[in-house]
Amino acid sequence: MKNLSKTYNPKEVEDKIYKLWEKSGFFNPDKLPKSYNLKAKSYCIVIPPPNITGELHMGHALNAACQDVLVRKKRMEGFKTLWLPGLDHAGIATQNAVEKELKKEGKTRFDLGRKKFIKRVWQWKKKYRNTILGQFKKLGCSLDWSRTRFTMDKDYSIAVNQVFSHYYKKGWIYQGERTINWCTRCSTSLSDLEVIYKEEPAELYYIKYGPITIATVRPETKLGDTAVAVNPKDIRYKKYISKTIKIQTVLGKAEMKVIGDKSVDMSFGTGAMKVTPAHDMHDFELSEKHGLEKKQVIGDDGKMTSISGKYAGMTVMDARKEIVKDMRKIGILEKTEPYTHSIACCYRCDTILEPILSKQWFLKMKELAKLAKKPVKTGEMKFYPKSFEKGYFAWLDNVRDWCISRQLWWGHRIPLKGETDVLDTWFSAALWPFATLGWPKKTKDLKEFYPTDVLSTARDIMNLWVARMIFSGMEFMKKIPFRKVYIHPIVLTKEGKRMSKSLGTGMDPIQLIEKYGADATRFGILYQVMRGQDIRFMEDNMVMGKKFCNKIWNASRFVLLQAENTKHKTQSAKLKLNAQNLTPADKKILKSLGKIIKSIDQDIESFRFGQAAHKIYDFFWHDFCDIYLEKSKKQLSDNVHYSVKIQTQQILLYVLLNSLKILHPFVPFITEEIYQRIPVKKKKKSLMIETWPQPAKAG
Repeated sequence: MKNLSKTYNPKEVEDKIYKLWEKSGFFNPDKLPKSYNLKAKSYCIVIPPPNITGELHMGHALNAACQDVLVRKKRMEGFKTLWLPGLDHAGIATQNAVEKELKKEGKTRFDLGRKKFIKRVWQWKKKYRNTILGQFKKLGCSLDWSRTRFTMDKDYSIAVNQVFSHYYKKGWIYQGERTINWCTRCSTSLSDLEVIYKEEPAELYYIKYGPITIATVRPETKLGDTAVAVNPKDIRYKKYISKTIKIQTVLGKAEMKVIGDKSVDMSFGTGAMKVTPAHDMHDFELSEKHGLEKKQVIGDDGKMTSISGKYAGMTVMDARKEIVKDMRKIGILEKTEPYTHSIACCYRCDTILEPILSKQWFLKMKELAKLAKKPVKTGEMKFYPKSFEKGYFAWLDNVRDWCISRQLWWGHRIPLKGETDVLDTWFSAALWPFATLGWPKKTKDLKEFYPTDVLSTARDIMNLWVARMIFSGMEFMKKIPFRKVYIHPIVLTKEGKRMSKSLGTGMDPIQLIEKYGADATRFGILYQVMRGQDIRFMEDNMVMGKKFCNKIWNASRFVLLQAENTKHKTQSAKLKLNAQNLTPADKKILKSLGKIIKSIDQDIESFRFGQAAHKIYDFFWHDFCDIYLEKSKKQLSDNVHYSVKIQTQQILLYVLLNSLKILHPFVPFITEEIYQRIPVKKKKKSLMIETWPQPAKAG
């Protein structure tokens, strides 16, 4: 047996071990040895596909580590385990990224034209595919690379087109003119879920509408007003409901209908609100309900339209300044007061969005929302933590029809004659759990691995993606797409700010791996996953992870040196001991090992990764190293009876081997390296397919 070197160097170990795993083929469930597959049950996780917009961030690293813990444990438990990798084409995000690259060359996508631009994006995809998948390997992810999927692969595109056709034939997809979120920079529509809101100081303008005064933060949209709305219960305005009032505007005299609607908030401003159907979603709903005209005064270029009269061609902000100035001149601006306004911005480029009237494709959501609710209500599918169910149901209870068309070049083209728009990225992502397994074909993978077992994802895409995967699975597979949804924490900076490379607050997990090693990085991240839904990232935990790896290495080196002095080889599952020769220290460490195995098992199954990491750290460092290893030195001395000495060596090897097993999902590289040197009867080719331990019974 080759001794371990005096110090642990992850750079010498990690690449070598990953090559060993890949060569074994055991990431592929079809290539597991026949002697291994004890349960003949499958276990499957499909990885949330990263966008091909760049490199992995700390959120990806955390999620990947959590999933790998689950997958490695199940593989060791004898499940036929598949962790399926893949990437998302990420329409708007990728198009923006490539356009930024072109801008550096002094070009736009229009200079290239659609065909050449798409070719450029495919080149981008090839580059970042290799980068991202390589980063997953650096993290030690045991993904089946032979099954890697991409949301614009030929087979995946067939699935997308079939889904569109299915909905279209059912009459659930329709084209209509509605007020939608519009990004003037990206020149595309966005769904409600692709909007981020930022609070900014603004002015609340009080404007006279004849006998009624309204309050608004957007006086420029006043030119598109077609009614004034009040609450029917508001005694101040009851006499005006259903009547037409005469008003003065910056474009001259006009008439305005007053409508009563219970959705009007009596406590906001004056309790009366202007209705601008073409530039507000709520107002659009009011116009449909009350049969109001829709006047578009802001165009898709973000400038005022010809309906705006003398303000036509101005930007929104320039028009606002001029209109406010003119309102003051004619005496219809009563007052202004400071107001904190929630600004809707594009989730990809941060441009302030314009709600505008636009002809788009929509998917009816009424029946699909019912499908998405059912398995969660019945308990067939569970959220962890359970508290996320409330927000999930709230969104589905108030969901609008889904705007599925985007005015982009990169993405799945809407499969109808003459259409140049592409489908929303999330339309194709919604099929991920079954399209990746070969649907619409009836494949072996689909039969064996669907429904999948766990989806691990962040809370910010719960409705963007999770809800849509659930109703898609129910509609097309007649089954839930996954049995459990684990919502992992969001990684923040130590000051509690959002991690962002563009803001200079990001942390590159690959740089941490270079500095501390993959195992230390993984353990350091998982160690922080406790009860909260946010993690304030502390690099100190990676330092701790590195020290812990060194402790594992040094303790293993001591045990293996003792094992060299005996012909005994431990067995991985059974331990035959003479109870009479057991010392109090022997009994205590075996009892502690039994407890920790049971506890770690329960914690991982309940997604308590941080608790498991803390417990295993305490057991190995304190119970095994600080106490038992020190006691064992006396039990191994020459003046101790030979039978006690042999039994101590046996216990040392047994505890070490089982510690390596329960540590393996957390720190796979170092545990595999040590396992390869350990003298084990019936040794398997890799720790990755060793049997998950059961508590020992001494005697």
